[in-house]
This record gives sequence, structure tokens and C-alpha cells, in this order.
Amino acid sequence: MAEAVPVELQAPDIAPWRDGGTGVDWVHALDSGRPGPQAMVQALTHGNEICGAIALDWLLRQVRQGWRPPRGRLVLAFANVAAYSRFDPADPFASRCIDEDYNRVWADETLAGPRDSTELRRARELRPYVDAAEQLLDIHSMSEPCRPLMVCGRVDKNAVYARELGMPADLLIDTGHAAGLRMIDRGGFGDPAAPQRALLIECGQHWERAAAEVAIDSLVRFLGLAGMADPAWVQASLRLPLPRQQRLVRVTEAVVARSTGFRFLRPVQGFDVIARAGTPLAQDGDQVWTTPYDDTVLVMPGTHNLKPGGTAVRLGRFEPLPG
Repeated sequence: MAEAVPVELQAPDIAPWRDGGTGVDWVHALDSGRPGPQAMVQALTHGNEICGAIALDWLLRQVRQGWRPPRGRLVLAFANVAAYSRFDPADPFASRCIDEDYNRVWADETLAGPRDSTELRRARELRPYVDAAEQLLDIHSMSEPCRPLMVCGRVDKNAVYARELGMPADLLIDTGHAAGLRMIDRGGFGDPAAPQRALLIECGQHWERAAAEVAIDSLVRFLGLAGMADPAWVQASLRLPLPRQQRLVRVTEAVVARSTGFRFLRPVQGFDVIARAGTPLAQDGDQVWTTPYDDTVLVMPGTHNLKPGGTAVRLGRFEPLPG
């Protein structure tokens, strides 16, 4: 499968952005000196999700030409640079991580615990910036072909935030991951009563050309919504129109692989809708998963880099948008 996926994007050279003046490599802090939000944009949560690196590279080139946020403080971070440094277009799935998934280590007990890994060390470096952020955009992409998707974490407030952003068309509220806490679920981001808000955008398949356009547009609209970019600059920088409408999928359960023998029992694609409850979907040994209700929506199915304990697909249904 990996060999059949075209790599249409070129991974940018991010070496010029290593020293951002913060004391932490590949982290830049743009402080306007004026009151405003504390915002953060992260790319390369996974080392082969290069559309986010393209978006941050694009913005940092704007900074070199004099662009600055007019208010607040904006942090730009390339996360799993160690994995990204191994990206090879001839084997593009191999550089997702070094030791473990960087986006499953964000629980306090994990960050403060005794374990060590490349990804944990990086998360510990970025933790102060994440915890200081009031608004967060985490730019991702997907292993399988799928239209863009906004992961709003587990709380409705982030779906309301995505509605304010206006993109993409499909929003997701889910149940998290059994393998560990994501950044967008950490602390106030995952607390319904807290003011912090976070979004994780899946821009499309990892290396399709359109994913870079979605990544840049999401970054530009995020800055505009936060009041951290002039409206004229926002309009001049956009590449894509807003969708005519947005809709929400609420996940009720995840299908988690138990072994390397996990397999789907039917062809699957993101946002497939299976009409009948009880339809066999996947099998792992003697465990068979069936659709839990009529019109079950398949969210981000995939088996690339799937390990025991990893999520193979999430199951949900369309619901009215909150707010």
C-alpha cells in the first residue's frame, strides 16, 4: 500500500528555523508587546505529516519579510523533528515517530514519569509552551485518502471553535485514544468549563498536494480568528473557499487492534456510512466488530503503522452542530 501512495509534496528544509531565539530548538515565539491571546501552532506532531511543516515554513518566511502578529504572543513549533529528519519519499510511512507516538504522551503522569523516549523528551521541552497557550492549532494529515477533518477533541466547546473558524466541512468530537492523552485533550483544552480551546486539523492524505493548501488556509484563518493577523493579510493569503456548510460526527467508540492480525472485513474509506447496524466490520482473532447502529460513520480507518493497542477506526454518527 505504501508504494502505491504518490508523494506529491516536497518536505521543506526546516534547518533555517532551528534557532528561534527561545532556547528550545525549532520553537519560535513572536511577541507583539501588546495585550492579546497566547496562541500556539504546532507542526510535525508526526514526522511524515509534512503539510504542517510546509505551512510553518511559509509563515516563517513571511516573518522574515516583516510580518508580525499585531497583538498577543504566537508560538510556532516544529515538534517531532527527529522523526522528520528521517523522512524518505521512497518509504514515506516509516518516519511517523522514533520510539512512540508523540501525540499519546500528554498526561501529567506520563510527562512527569520515569519513562524515557525521543518523543517524551521533546514533549517535555514543549510542555511549557503548550500549557501557556490559550488557543492551539495542531496541524496533521492522514495515512489514507480522506477529505479534511477537524478533530475537536472530546468537548463541544472546540466544535463551536471550529464553527467560528469556518473550516473544514467535517468536524469530529471523539472519545480520545486508549493508548494515551493527546495534546488537544490536555489540561484546560479538555475541560468543558475552561477558556482554553484547541483544534487538530487533518488536512487530507499525508502527501497529496491539496493537504498543503488546507494546512496554510487553516493557519491563516486561525490567526485571523484570534485577531493575530490583519484582515487584509488574511484575505490575501487564503487559497481555498470556505465550505458551504459544516457537519459534526460524534464518535461513540473506537475499534482498537488487539494484535498484528487485525484486519477489516470489507473495503473501508474515511466517512463511509454503513447503513445497517450489526454489519461485520473487522476481525482480530476471535474478536469480530460490527457496526453499533444504523448509518455508522467510519472515521479515519487505516492499518498503516497499526500496532496492538492502536486505533484502527472510530465509529460515530452525524449529529446537529453545537452552539
